Amino acid sequence: MLKTVVFEQLKQAMRDKDTLTKGVLTLLKSQLDLAEKEQGSPLTALQETEIVNREIKQTHQALEGAEKAERADLIEQEQAKLKLLESFLPEQLSEEEVKQLLTDNGVVSGMAMGDAMKIAKPLLAGKTDGKTMSTVVKSLIS
Repeated sequence: MLKTVVFEQLKQAMRDKDTLTKGVLTLLKSQLDLAEKEQGSPLTALQETEIVNREIKQTHQALEGAEKAERADLIEQEQAKLKLLESFLPEQLSEEEVKQLLTDNGVVSGMAMGDAMKIAKPLLAGKTDGKTMSTVVKSLIS
């Protein structure tokens, strides 16, 4: 379970006095705890992956803001956060692997975007990010 892994790494970060890692892991643990409390039962692996992906997306946005502001210190910090968060994701598929998986499961040229995404989302959940999924689906249906 991801929550226990995060907690173990959080304890190690506290022992090592690694403030960046401690902050990221504390935030991630609190998000996992909150989602579990709201649901009233333990989270599935897919739900945990969705929470990690949401945190990664927010970190990407913060990184873009830091790059626009040309803040080297913040850029470095956000990149370190991204690397740490991405370590909690399962192996990510390449664009070619995504394309092959989608064509094998019936996504064809001329298909409506909504119909194609209904096939893609459950199939690729946690295996690739939404941006890659959308790009590949658009290229397949056009």
